[in-house]
Amino acid sequence: MNRKIKKVAVLGSGVMGSRIACHFANIGVEVLLLDIVPRDLPDDQKSKPAARNKIVNDALAFALKSKPSPIYDHKFASLISTGNFEDDMPQIKDVDWIIEVVVERLDIKKIVFEQVEKYRKPGTLITSNTSGIPMHMMCEGRSEDFQKHFCGTHFFNPPRYLRLLEIIPGPKTDQDIIDFLMRYGDLYLGKETVLCKDTPAFIANRIGIYAIMSAMHTIEDMGLTVGEVDRMTGPLIGRAKSATFRTMDVVGLDTTVNVANNLYAGLPNDESKEAFKLPNIVKEVHEKGWFGDKSGQGYFKKTKDKDGKKEILELDLKTFEYGPRTRANFKALEAVKDEEDLKKRIVKLVNFDDKAGEFYRRTFFDTFKYVSYRIPEISDELYRIDQAVCAGFAWKMGPFDTWDLLGTKKVVEQMEGMDMKPADWVYEMLDAGNDSFYKIENGIKKYYDIPSKSYKTIPGTEDLVILENIRETHKVWGNAGASLFDIGDGVLCLEFHTKMNAIGQEIIEGIETAIAMAEKDYKGLVIGNEGDNFSAGANLAMLFMFAGDQEFDEVNLMVAQFQNTMKRAKFSSIPVVAAPAGLTLGGGCELSLHCDAIQAHAETYIGLVEVGVGLIPGGGGTKELTLRVADSLTAGDPELNRLQEAFMNIATAKVATSAEEARAMSILRPQDGVTLNRSRLLTDAKAKVLELHEAGYTQPVERTDIKVHGQVGLANFHAGINGMLLGNYISEHDAKIAKKLAWIMCGGDLTAPQEVSEQYLLDLERQMFVELTAEPKTLERIHSILFKGKPLRN
Repeated sequence: MNRKIKKVAVLGSGVMGSRIACHFANIGVEVLLLDIVPRDLPDDQKSKPAARNKIVNDALAFALKSKPSPIYDHKFASLISTGNFEDDMPQIKDVDWIIEVVVERLDIKKIVFEQVEKYRKPGTLITSNTSGIPMHMMCEGRSEDFQKHFCGTHFFNPPRYLRLLEIIPGPKTDQDIIDFLMRYGDLYLGKETVLCKDTPAFIANRIGIYAIMSAMHTIEDMGLTVGEVDRMTGPLIGRAKSATFRTMDVVGLDTTVNVANNLYAGLPNDESKEAFKLPNIVKEVHEKGWFGDKSGQGYFKKTKDKDGKKEILELDLKTFEYGPRTRANFKALEAVKDEEDLKKRIVKLVNFDDKAGEFYRRTFFDTFKYVSYRIPEISDELYRIDQAVCAGFAWKMGPFDTWDLLGTKKVVEQMEGMDMKPADWVYEMLDAGNDSFYKIENGIKKYYDIPSKSYKTIPGTEDLVILENIRETHKVWGNAGASLFDIGDGVLCLEFHTKMNAIGQEIIEGIETAIAMAEKDYKGLVIGNEGDNFSAGANLAMLFMFAGDQEFDEVNLMVAQFQNTMKRAKFSSIPVVAAPAGLTLGGGCELSLHCDAIQAHAETYIGLVEVGVGLIPGGGGTKELTLRVADSLTAGDPELNRLQEAFMNIATAKVATSAEEARAMSILRPQDGVTLNRSRLLTDAKAKVLELHEAGYTQPVERTDIKVHGQVGLANFHAGINGMLLGNYISEHDAKIAKKLAWIMCGGDLTAPQEVSEQYLLDLERQMFVELTAEPKTLERIHSILFKGKPLRN
């Protein structure tokens, strides 16, 4: 069946329901969002739609105002219509997918499903967002067609940002439905879709909550503090920034405890079920009702000091009183403070001979043991466990991947010495000469398949561009800041690997080299990576050094070189496609603007932010937006409104909070693409390169017809800037920056509107940029960023 999803019905508008509705709207799907009618409505309100839909409308309004936003751009909210179960349930006959997201009570879900059966069209998908109620219990008593088209679709909160979507078939779910949902979640919703068995808490929560609760027992036993643990269990080991205790405060301790209690009660045959029993450091806090953010305090408490300044206190796990935050002063942490490579960092930490190393060994090895025993109970394939935990709990590496990293056989020996022997199949694997859970063959990652005792390709990854799999075999060039890979079909990929992928001399060299090599022997070039961020901007250290020494000729040369590299990207003889994701700021944005096309991840936070350090975009960013505005004004713009919008975006250092918002800011053009699934970004970018090549790519010619407004525009901008200054909305220095920005965008002091070249605007950019580096205020701002707020001393 060629199933299409044009409209979905989301039943339940709570935190999850409203946000699932928003995410479907994000991808252009029409949504019907329903909830209950408020109880005890006054007689004069009982027939009024506004009153009857108050619950759903308030929930949606709250979601749309929340931070971070569940929606890419607020214009997409128009795709969501609201109603209530009593009046509007008949409308579900017109939808293609019904998603139940009501309260986690089986009796209430069954009542909702009875209503659904009355109006649902046969063949319509019907799924539940339950986080743990068994599928077979929910579809008991339902029709044959209902059961064939029913399964669990467990989104993780917040649905826009967390990548996991667990697909849990019911006892009679058609295989076609499972296959469709696995594909749809991947391609259209941008999710890591993981097939789960109908077992308690499915995969991610089963393993994730176990890891948290097991760690809590270890923390209590070792006498560690909240601050020490959160330092050790966050980004340092490739986990979420909120680490352990802060995560529980954000999620709500009651939620974690409820899942742990349910698992303890519902897993009589789990060999490690005692870990789900609440240790005192959890039980005591839960009994006090200190659930975290929702109750105003948890393992952390926000308060004010004697001077009225905000202060965050930390819970003492021995006295259960709040006090100053503690720091982790372990030798292991000191030993890895300069190690940028996550894998090398993990190996050092786990093998370090101190208290931190002991904590890592106890917690890592216990999790390894646990996941080994969960096969085949919760999954037949080990890779699904890694996928679910990484996507659901924001781990960079899953348990089996981490185990391989540390040395599979070596770790088993260490586990035996700590009375943590893994499951028998691990020994059988090792005895057969297979010394890892994964291996890479010909650029394709394979997993150890336990029933066949052989390695198989992870389904769905065969045709993906995955740099991690080809680093050793497909690298064609590299330096300290960038690497160039042959990703097949005549396409190269340039990856940055400086800190935050900041653009410095090594990356400039990388871009120039990559284009030169592509022009000689390849069809085109992708610029992208698999990290968290495309590029956080230019490296300011060299600029600070030259400006501080008043070497302004050197500053001018440095900016000119950067501009020339951007021109190289724009005017090369092969197609160059940028694949931004995460932070794409300043120079990273400018590079993207100069590529032939952008294939952006939906979660791309992109903008020209140079004003924040007292500068203007000097690498062609100002020029490029001025050009794009000029091109868009087919009917003229006498009030210069469009130009003012672009000016304000730069002058306020506005950052788009999604790729779609970037499109509204003219950073993305109509022909630029958006990829929902981060894992597919480089693959889609490569396809864009080949598409441009096959269409008969022709080297672009530098533009000489960019319309600028000269004195007319300057007068307009200066009036606004002076008004902001007189109203004390901006400082004298801010006004100076804004006027230099206006000077560029208006083409300088021209007596009348006229057409100018790209190089003309680039020269103005460079001049204004260099002038601003001579400003003491600019130097102070750059110093503050480089040296984390420490004052500049002469």
